[in-house]
Amino acid sequence: MEGTKIPEVIERHQTALLDDWMKQQLAASTLRSDLLPSAELREQSREFLELLRQASRQAGSTDVAAPAWQPLRDMLTRVSRSRGEQGFSPSETATFVFSFKQPLFSRLAEAYGGDAKGLAWDTWLATAILDQLGLFTTEVHQKAREAVIMRQQQEMLELSTPVVKVWDGVLALPLIGTLDSARTQVVMESLLQRIVETGAEVAIIDITGVATVDTLVAQHLIKTITAARLMGADCIVSGIRPQIAATIVHLGVDLTGVVTKASLADALTHALQRVGVSVNGRPARA
Repeated sequence: MEGTKIPEVIERHQTALLDDWMKQQLAASTLRSDLLPSAELREQSREFLELLRQASRQAGSTDVAAPAWQPLRDMLTRVSRSRGEQGFSPSETATFVFSFKQPLFSRLAEAYGGDAKGLAWDTWLATAILDQLGLFTTEVHQKAREAVIMRQQQEMLELSTPVVKVWDGVLALPLIGTLDSARTQVVMESLLQRIVETGAEVAIIDITGVATVDTLVAQHLIKTITAARLMGADCIVSGIRPQIAATIVHLGVDLTGVVTKASLADALTHALQRVGVSVNGRPARA
């Protein structure tokens, strides 16, 4: 960036700028001292200043997407992701960059003195750079938050589909809520993994807690049952209420060869008998 005093001002007044900037940040209403100690904030500010000085000296334009700005973008990416995980809001994160405007503008005003035209030009350049960097931190912060949300959703999916070993050779998978493609994939993977781990012969899929059964849900169930059979385990579907039975018939879903039971207790009794366990004093049946 030819004709600008920004690199010179940052280099000459780096310590003073850092002190002024820290006062600005520590006095801001967006300060989160509960999440970020002042010592860590000062180190991040010092690193930002040094990288900004280097980039403004090397860069040929204010386009922060240029290679010369990459080290500074990397640093802001690290800071934004960290603050996103710590609980900072996007605006609180962006304020880290925007709050540097006032200290820098003040030093530029001193450097230019009565040269209003030169000051206006450098003020515009500094504004363009800092605005881009501030928006960049917001974008990175948002992506980091979205990644955290997606990870939490995945963990919740896994927790909401527990595969329980109820007896040697018998697994139970109680389903609650709505079945969609993403959750069905987790259900299938969890069930197949547990079949491999336990060598189960029978898997009970209980849909008592599934509010409605439509064509998509029925297809998901059939896929899961088919996959389990390929792994050597037969499935029993329990929780078939009258309304669900009528819906399945109306949809024309083919459950031929699939054992269905009205309750989990009935399914468990059938499964135990299947693996040769006597239930309620009754002899086991083949």
